[in-house]
Order: sequence, then structure tokens, then C-alpha cells
Amino acid sequence: MKLLIVNADDFGLTEGVNQGILDAHRRGLVTSTSLLANGAAFQSAVALARHSPALGVGIHLNLTDGRPIAPPSEIPSLINAAQSFAAKPPQLVQQLLAGTAQLAHIEREFRAQIEHVLAAEIMPTHLDGHQHVQTWPSIFDITVKLALEYGIRGIRCSAERMVNLTSVLKTPSPLRFLRQFAVARALTLLAVGQRARAWRAGLGCPAYCYGITQTGLLDVNTLETILRSVPEGTSELMCHPGYLDRGLQTVQTRLHSQRQTEVDALTQPAITALAARLGLTLGTYRDIQVGRI
Repeated sequence: MKLLIVNADDFGLTEGVNQGILDAHRRGLVTSTSLLANGAAFQSAVALARHSPALGVGIHLNLTDGRPIAPPSEIPSLINAAQSFAAKPPQLVQQLLAGTAQLAHIEREFRAQIEHVLAAEIMPTHLDGHQHVQTWPSIFDITVKLALEYGIRGIRCSAERMVNLTSVLKTPSPLRFLRQFAVARALTLLAVGQRARAWRAGLGCPAYCYGITQTGLLDVNTLETILRSVPEGTSELMCHPGYLDRGLQTVQTRLHSQRQTEVDALTQPAITALAARLGLTLGTYRDIQVGRI
């Protein structure tokens, strides 16, 4: 069986992102999403999730954007003077290597985010990381530990499976593609062994991951290329659908109007028909048979 989880990241970021994810779920391929516990539209996302029982909802663990959930006094190595997260991913890696970002503080913040989602009566299907923070080896260990402790049965491994790059190389943004390709390869190297680590711990983890190289570049042609490459077993396609609203315009992200392009691609009737013709079973982390590819 070819089980494909189409997971929309950033649920709860803004109202427009929430609506784009719900439209891509109700009219397209999206089966799963990852909720930002500290997102400005968190409560809206929770309300939408409650009325969408088929949508799997995981937690998008966050250390790099916005304000923390834990009291700032309990996580001082992660925040700045404005009591927001202090570092983007490159700086966070530097701080981890230097020991100035303390793992105990990361665990405390992750616990607060998980408990915030649980308090909203959402039982998460899985854990993953905003900007792939869970891929750093010591942070991945914390993520596995907390998944087991809180009874969350799934986890993302950001080791990407390569696809035919011909269609992607034809995009209007080849330099952007090359940057994303380099990021994806670095994450894949960091994630070596993490899938097996998750399986040994009894966690559901897709055998194949797609969408990191295509972040900011996912359109109908690229989506078709990915769908045609999905093998037997369990795969996850990470995506970022949404609508560009006033809230998103104020967020420091390079994914603005691109999110609408992803909604359009994910809801194309020809794309949903292609997935059916290819024999893809669309599902969520709940559908993973733990320990099996």
C-alpha cells in the first residue's frame, strides 16, 4: 500500500493560513496539519479542528518564532529582552553548539506547548518542528522522550527522499531552489538514523519524506512530480497552504503569496484524480503501522 500523509505546517499562524489549510483539506489532498501552540490564530485553529474530525492534528514545536508558552523566567536561554524567541535556526544551532541554549529550557518549552494543545482538548497525532528544529540530534531525543511520555504516537523525520528535479529546476527561482536543496541535504544528514530511532521507540514515523526542497516552490507541476515518485510504504509530504491576510503580512516569513499557490495546487481536481489513479491512500499519522515501512 502507498500511504501518503499530506501535512500542512503552521496551523494557527494566522486566520488566513488556517482557512487555506481547511480548504486544502476539504477540497484537496491535505489530510494532516501541525498546530503552532503559540500561533496568533491558535484558538481559531482549535475551533476549526473540532469541526474537522478527519483532519489529523499534530504539534509544530517552535523555538524560533513568536513568544514562548512557558514563563520566560523558566527558559531564559531561549528568549531576548522582548521575551520572544531569540534565535532563528542558524543562530539556534550556534547556541546549541556553544551550550548557551540549554536543553533543559528547550524541554520545558516543548512541554508547555504540548500541554497547551492538550488543554485545548486536542489529542495530537504526532510531533514535528517549526523550521525543522526537531532535527537537531539532542532536540530529536527530547522530542522522542516527550512523545512517549504524553502518549503521542507519531514523529516526523526530516530526511528527504529525492525526486526527479527536472521540473523544479525549471522554476523562475533557480537560486531559491538551490538554497532549499542545500537545506534539505543538511537536514537529511542530521536526520541519519532518526527514523530507526523512532521505530525502536515504538513511534510511527513515515519511511519517506517529501517537500523540504520544494518549500516555497510547490506548484501543480512539482506536486505532480512528487506524487508520481511515491513508493510502496508510508510517505509524508510537507506543505504550507494558506491565504495572504493582514496577519500573515506582518509575519517574518518568505512564504506569503506562495501559500495561495499551494492551496490552488493541492485542490486542483486533476491532482486529486491523479492521486487516485496512482493508487495513493491518503491518511494521517493515525494510520501508520508502527515498526513497519
